[in-house]
Amino acid sequence: MTDLPFGFGPENPDERGEGKPSEPGGNRPGQPGSGFPGGMPGGFDVSQLGQMLTQLGQMLSQASPSSGPVNYDLAKQIAVQQLTGKPAATEEQGRAVADAVHLAELWLDPVTTLPAGARTAQAWSARDWVEGTLPTWQRLCDPVAQRVSGAWVEAVPEEAKQAAGPLLSMLGQMGGMAFGSQLGSALAQLGSEVLASSEVGLPLGPEGTAALLPANIEAFTSGLERPSSEVLVFLAAREAAHQRLFTHVPWLRQRLLATVEEFARGIKVDTSAMEQLAGQIDPTNPESIEQAMRSGMFEPQTTPEQKAALTRLETLLALVEGWVDVVVADAVNERLPGAEALRETLRRRRASGGPAEQTFATLVGLELRPRRLRAAAALWRLVGDQHGVEARDQVWAHPDLVPSSDDLDDPMGFAERLGTEPEALEDPIAELEREERPKDREDGEEGGDSAAQS
Repeated sequence: MTDLPFGFGPENPDERGEGKPSEPGGNRPGQPGSGFPGGMPGGFDVSQLGQMLTQLGQMLSQASPSSGPVNYDLAKQIAVQQLTGKPAATEEQGRAVADAVHLAELWLDPVTTLPAGARTAQAWSARDWVEGTLPTWQRLCDPVAQRVSGAWVEAVPEEAKQAAGPLLSMLGQMGGMAFGSQLGSALAQLGSEVLASSEVGLPLGPEGTAALLPANIEAFTSGLERPSSEVLVFLAAREAAHQRLFTHVPWLRQRLLATVEEFARGIKVDTSAMEQLAGQIDPTNPESIEQAMRSGMFEPQTTPEQKAALTRLETLLALVEGWVDVVVADAVNERLPGAEALRETLRRRRASGGPAEQTFATLVGLELRPRRLRAAAALWRLVGDQHGVEARDQVWAHPDLVPSSDDLDDPMGFAERLGTEPEALEDPIAELEREERPKDREDGEEGGDSAAQS
């Protein structure tokens, strides 16, 4: 994946003139004025400061105001602009997706106790994907942007804050635009490559919507030597299986997103490096802010809390993907000749860090790669073979019942524990309610006896 820009300059360094000597009437990148058309002859000219501020004000006025750390209106605008020319989904593609999802649901019904979770099946274009998933991206990106922008303000000395006054607010707005610019570019690239709304392993799209991207699937199919209809049904089965989990395991959606947020909130930024960098930024030059944000001084430091959150997230992602892998294999392997090859292709796509994982790592600083997918699939297969499909799916009834990272190391021990402790599969809340009922009845009977005696 290309190095996504974090600000306002073009993506190609050569277009910014990096590494080139300054020319008459121009400036080296990073010098004041280099972010504006034509530059400034002979470097920074105080007499043209008013013109620079006017241009900066025009740039800020063209972007919609943002109340948060990321300008999502700008992100959407940039993404849509970069996706101009991408084909919209046709009615024929919409019917094909709906038929594929319907067929996949029929095949999934006998191999899982979780009912269909998708209320609608849609064919999305890349632009549809951006618009459909942006609300979830906002929830995932805000904690990171807040930590970075907050650390930047903390790094500014108090006397500088008082002297800067409204300038800090302007810098905050420009920071929101910088984040929005990067997010928009990343979403545009990801929307051009992702195959389904659930490919990242997170419920990015609207609840109850199974969405596939036919144009991207067609490009993906071109190198597989398999019929396009077969690939479409296989991917539809994976999308439908994800939707069954996300819809009928009430705690799962919230737990996945909350764990990502927990990881982001734990980000620590090297404020001493930021203090050193603060003196190098020209607030009237957006490109100098871009270069600062891409300088590497904003790299988060991994904390023990983040490592723990990352382990929990990787385990949960592996369990989701492993369950989907097993259920889809049971549903389609005898019906689609190329199912096993497609299964292995997607496993490798995830394991090697496909476009979804790479883009998410750029945006949130977190790799969504289910490193233990094969171990999780083996565990689900073992539980299903030993205890049946109903017992396997009942493990999702409560978050305390799902396997841990240690269980992935010892799937046989987990399966044996379920066999010797069948009550572990029951919903703990329901169990507590059942325990309370006899007590309530006893209290009622005692009360009745007392009334009769009186």
